[in-house]
Amino acid sequence: MVTAHVEARTVPSLGSLVRGKDVHSGQWVYALSARAVLDDSFASLTLKRKLESGKLQLADAPPDVVVGRVAVATGETVADALAAAAEATAVWRAAPLSVRLDDWMELLRAAIRDNEDEIVRMLTLEGHPLELARWEIGGMHELTRPESRDYLRGQLWQEFLVDGHRRNIVRRAADGVVCVNPPANAPLVSALLGLTAIAGGNAVVVRAPRTAPFGVSHVLRNVIAPVLDQLGAPPGTLNVVCGHPGPMLDAWIDSPLVDDIMYFGDVPSGLKIERRCVEAGKKPILELAGNDVVLVWKDADLDGAADALAEGFHGSGQLCMIPNQALVHPDVADDLIERLVRRARALRPGYPDEEGVLLSPVLRHDKFHRTLADAVDKGATIVTGGHGTQIDGTRDAAGFFLEPTVLRVDGLRGAREIEAVKHETFFPLLPVIVPEPDDDDVLFDSFVEFVNTNLYGLRNSLWARDAAVVDRFVSGTTKGGLLKVNDSHIAFTSPLPSHGGTGLTGGAFGEANYPVLRTTHVQGVSIIADGAPRPAKEERR
Repeated sequence: MVTAHVEARTVPSLGSLVRGKDVHSGQWVYALSARAVLDDSFASLTLKRKLESGKLQLADAPPDVVVGRVAVATGETVADALAAAAEATAVWRAAPLSVRLDDWMELLRAAIRDNEDEIVRMLTLEGHPLELARWEIGGMHELTRPESRDYLRGQLWQEFLVDGHRRNIVRRAADGVVCVNPPANAPLVSALLGLTAIAGGNAVVVRAPRTAPFGVSHVLRNVIAPVLDQLGAPPGTLNVVCGHPGPMLDAWIDSPLVDDIMYFGDVPSGLKIERRCVEAGKKPILELAGNDVVLVWKDADLDGAADALAEGFHGSGQLCMIPNQALVHPDVADDLIERLVRRARALRPGYPDEEGVLLSPVLRHDKFHRTLADAVDKGATIVTGGHGTQIDGTRDAAGFFLEPTVLRVDGLRGAREIEAVKHETFFPLLPVIVPEPDDDDVLFDSFVEFVNTNLYGLRNSLWARDAAVVDRFVSGTTKGGLLKVNDSHIAFTSPLPSHGGTGLTGGAFGEANYPVLRTTHVQGVSIIADGAPRPAKEERR
């Protein structure tokens, strides 16, 4: 564990992590208690600005407000992190697969399990409700299960003995230096996902976002870095630097040392990064918007479907892999909506470290109200919600929270003219689309076509009991990195990928995302042992 640098008031003070060492710059980004921000956002943000500008010293800050601080990396530190990663991957890529995959995943799984309470605490400091934080950690547990390891091993190395003397190997080789840019809404778990690329023989540089750098910096240096030390990975296999996204992405794209850039963010920015990466000869790995669809057929388990749809309000809708809209058979639409409304009204806001809270603050409400007005103007009906609230649930346009909001959209033909249907919304607003009655075969074909013509493609799911309907959904649905049937839409399950998708979700190279596979490339190797008979000319040809 790296020893933190501290001054008068005792808070963890973390530098950049480069070559296994703590690097300080003298410029800090301060992390504040989520409770303090919710209780008095103006005072808290004023305090943060004064601390970061040097107008106030940490010793003069009120107690229990500042939870930690992270050094801002200089340009020289960012460049040294890339150099350290390049030096490390030249060594690490030659490590046996048993070490960099099997041992790494086993030790990573144990480290996350043994430090789960601390990681959850870091997530609540980022503003994630407890239940949501536990779900996120569950994703890491699934990602590191033996089933995932075994699947990845089979993808990373397969060997065949041909003609009794030729070893033919199909393997995936490390790309090299992988830079990870996690999103401001979920920086820690996204960083944890990105660093699994280490199993492919890569070295990783993670940007800790200035908006929420503390959890990333703390967990990666104090939980993950010791695992790499235990494996004997060279210093520089994992590097963590905090800074503004623009200058750091520029440095990554301009550097000849960088091979891959894993970018989490909005679609317009992500597609620009993709173009710049391709022009610079780098591999773009994009994790952008979701806009997932849940199909509910007439024989569905409606309670199960309603539970899955209510997941669209987790974190106040500020997650990429939640349900963003439902398409429901008209025979069961009224019944399903009634069940969904009950679940939506039962959700409550609160402090992130309280049990039972699933709603998160939404900083800007203007886009929510514009999107809601657009839907109503185009014929949608507000079934429940539609208002801002205070932390106690009292309706207040100036409150931090938004009520979970259910829209009913009648008719499939013009549904995508509604902004909340066409694009990901990223707030607690769930349109339920009810098509006009039709022949079931025609209706189901229109359901699948609706999914396949979505601009996005992260996760899509179906609720139906009829095995033939399930088969038609699975065989006919091409959009999405993950398809779920009669299951929680957001649940993780090994060895299926947890992230990645098609369309605007992943860009031109989008697919299901296993970071180990996306940051490696296929090589074929043929070895004839010394002294073995050489093949005849006809064979060689």
